Amino acid sequence: MLSTMVTPLATRLLVATPRIGDPNFERTVIFMLAHGDQGALGVVLNRPSGSDAAELVPGWGERATEPGVIFLGGPVGRDAVVGMGLGVGADDEKFQPVLGSLGTVDLNQEPQPGDDILRVRLFAGSAGWGPGQLEAEIEEGAWWVVQALVSDVLTQWPEGLWREVLRRQPSPRCWFANHPDDVSTN
Repeated sequence: MLSTMVTPLATRLLVATPRIGDPNFERTVIFMLAHGDQGALGVVLNRPSGSDAAELVPGWGERATEPGVIFLGGPVGRDAVVGMGLGVGADDEKFQPVLGSLGTVDLNQEPQPGDDILRVRLFAGSAGWGPGQLEAEIEEGAWWVVQALVSDVLTQWPEGLWREVLRRQPSPRCWFANHPDDVSTN
């Protein structure tokens, strides 16, 4: 019985706790795109790669917000790219609103000069869970579920996102922002 799961997690953040136990997700912040009976899907927001977005995804890559690289969205389907963008009044088939002015971008359609999709972030791969898997991980204490901000998805300082998100949480969770990378050196 998973009593802590009351609402779907889409548009929320998963913040890895020190108990995560999986190096793929250590200190990650994941923006949840979908969650339901069939499982869950999200993208890791704070794992920039060294690969230039403009080189790898012509057209949309030129609109990539700083630092202008492809992000490692997770270990599932790394050959697929997920696009998230900021659309101010975007009202076309290329943009699907998700949270406020933030939405998914159809990367199969070429961007046009008049598009209202101003900035994008591109993620190679995603994080996925089968039915009940994520709920069990949350119940075990591997993830904190918190409110997402549009600025989290498009942050220009992804390396500090884990701490930034934790700092704005109520006490005692905010204290974990100061948790050392290696507790044995504390």
